[in-house]
Amino acid sequence: MSRDSAFCVSLPGVVLSSGPPSLILDSDMSWFLVTLQADAGCVHVLSDALLQTGAVSVEVTDAYAGTPREHALFAEPGESDTLPWELVNVRALYDEGADIAARVAAALRAANLDPEHGFDVERVADRDWVRATQSQFRPLQLSSRLWVVPTWHAPPDPGAINLIIDPGLAFGTGTHPTTRLCLNWLDANLRGGETVLDYGCGSGILAIAAVKLGAVRAVGVDIEPAALLAARHNAMQNQVDVRFEGAHESVSSRYDIVLANILASPLQLLAPLLACAVRSGGQIVLSGILEHQADEVGNAYREWFDMNITQRDESWVLLAGIKRYPPQERL
Repeated sequence: MSRDSAFCVSLPGVVLSSGPPSLILDSDMSWFLVTLQADAGCVHVLSDALLQTGAVSVEVTDAYAGTPREHALFAEPGESDTLPWELVNVRALYDEGADIAARVAAALRAANLDPEHGFDVERVADRDWVRATQSQFRPLQLSSRLWVVPTWHAPPDPGAINLIIDPGLAFGTGTHPTTRLCLNWLDANLRGGETVLDYGCGSGILAIAAVKLGAVRAVGVDIEPAALLAARHNAMQNQVDVRFEGAHESVSSRYDIVLANILASPLQLLAPLLACAVRSGGQIVLSGILEHQADEVGNAYREWFDMNITQRDESWVLLAGIKRYPPQERL
């Protein structure tokens, strides 16, 4: 349900990103890439105007990305879509037959900006974009025995526990700190024979890892049909039996371990549901949490668990806790 590689949030026809810009194309032609800087306050109008003048895509990035003035954007649900950035880089892609000067000037006029505003143009040659995208994902060793291996690579260590993953349209390739935190927790804590629920399963990587590390049963849940398709495909690739189902289906079973790698806001909203899914004495594992969000998320679960930060990776933390037994069960 969120985040591997650079973080971004989408508007209609627009990609907003605080990380390095990237454009994935699929065509037999060359393209013109137009880059200009603008105040963040006009980005919505300008992006729409560029698309209306024939741009096939528009990308907006923080102009201060990679500097101390960068403002990371993580797009928690319910937050305003007003950009926190002061200055943005706007990149618009046009086909090679376009009259770039005329189209950019028209877009600037439509956005009530100076049509003489400066911009850069570069030609983007056609490439094998599938191969270029695949090159971003290489085998990743997480421990002495655990690897994440894209489907187009041979496992570097055939004797290891290899998670064969095709990222597809779903989040969860093992490259993002939040996914690594969960995989490292599973690697260190599974003893064999556990039942596991992965809520917000994305690519299915955590549920698949749980089974390969010894869980007797794993279930993955997600709200996105595309994620469920990717997860089922990945389970087949790994020859494991994992059930993946939509989040609209009630979580009626109780599990030894419940994992949720989502974002801070939905983790807080889901606290009663996820707590109910953990058996007494079982464990909950939460990821997708920035360090400054840990107390707020942990407090949402303290009615049922003693929550602690157990791992850190970059600015992200993993919270875990053991579910307390009700008073009547302690007798």
